[in-house]
Formats: sequence, structure tokens, C-alpha cells
Amino acid sequence: MRNVKTTSYSGIDNLEVMREAVNYNRFLVHLILKNVRSGYRIVDFGAGSGTFAAPVRAAGHDVTCIEPDPSLGKHLSSLGFDVENDLEAIPDGSLDYLYSLNVLEHIAEDVKVIDLWSRKLRPGGRLLVYVPAFDLLFSAMDRKVGHFRRYRRARLVGLLQNAGLAIDHCRYVDSLGFPATLAYKLLGGSSGDVSLATLVLYDRIAFPLSRFFDFFLDQIGGKNLYAVATKRAE
Repeated sequence: MRNVKTTSYSGIDNLEVMREAVNYNRFLVHLILKNVRSGYRIVDFGAGSGTFAAPVRAAGHDVTCIEPDPSLGKHLSSLGFDVENDLEAIPDGSLDYLYSLNVLEHIAEDVKVIDLWSRKLRPGGRLLVYVPAFDLLFSAMDRKVGHFRRYRRARLVGLLQNAGLAIDHCRYVDSLGFPATLAYKLLGGSSGDVSLATLVLYDRIAFPLSRFFDFFLDQIGGKNLYAVATKRAE
């Protein structure tokens, strides 16, 4: 999702390449599911092609997909998902859980969107947000897919708290991805393309090792950053 209204996404080719990141995607599905309870009303904000909504549904949960890109929304509908192109279609205070993975960085007015997330959650409802970390790593790939920024832990925590959300935890992820992404920025050229062969090699070999190092480095740095937060009572 690139803004709150209907729009087309310029990075669909890279989105499709990322479907081959098996270990990375499995980790993100694990993050989603560890915060879900039976009967939750769940929203996937910026659902894309359903990479995460599909396994969440397969685990026995109903998911409403928010996706403003018309072609992606049509694809999600063909898979049987309830799809809205705007979160405003969801009643305030009605959601038990909202997750958004690699989406917030595409949105110019991120403060307004986080406030919107908070408004749609019920008191006690939970949010999972996953974003790229460190502006130092901002590269041609970020520009190609329409990123406005990358995030530091302190900034993300502050944005969530200002929206009435209590932080359960906020951690950096993929510590080995930091030097790998920096090398891509310095040596990868200006196209912004993601090499499928390089992605698969990193995903199968380096990412599992990176997750091991994350146990020691998750408060220091990594390629990505995620937070889990709870809507405070009014």
C-alpha cells in the first residue's frame, strides 16, 4: 500500500521476486501468527499479492485485505479474500489485530496512517509493523519501489506511542542483512533490481545465520525493524 487511496504500485516485479525468499517469508508469517488468537478480526494492511494473508488464512484465521493497487486487489479477490482499497471502510475500534509488513515506508504521511491504525483497533487490540531500517542503507532499490524513508527504533517507537499504542517490544532484524544491503547500495548499480539468484542464496544460507546473530544484536541494528504494540484503553 503506497497511500490510503487507490493507486498502482511501481515495484510489483520486486514484490514477485521476494515471494522466493522462503525463509524470510516463513519468519514473517511466524511473527504474524504468534500474536493471533482464535476469533480475532484481522486486517492485512497493504496485502500485496497475498503472500502473508494466504498462510494466515491457512492457519485458520479470517483476514480482510487492504490493498489499493487495482490489479493486486483483483488478484486477492480471485483468491476469495475480502478486499478493501481503504482502511476507512473498516469501522473504528473494531479490529483485534492489524499487521503491516514492508508498507509504512511507502506512505508519505506515515504519522496519519499510524493514527488511522490506532483508531481502527479496539482497546487491547494489537499491531505488528515491519519496516526497513536505517537511512544509511537507502539505495536504488528503495527508490525503485517507492520508499520515502527507512526507520530507526527510536523514531518508530515514538510514532506508535504518540498514536496511543503501548510498545510490547521493538527489535531490529536480519543483522547480517545490514552489511549485505550496504554492499548492494555501494556496488549494486542504479537499476534497483533484486537478483533472484542472489536473493535465493542469501535466503537459504545467510538469513538463518543472521537470525542467530539477531539474538545478540536486535537492539543494535539490522536490515529491518519491527514493533508489536497494543492499543491503550481510552
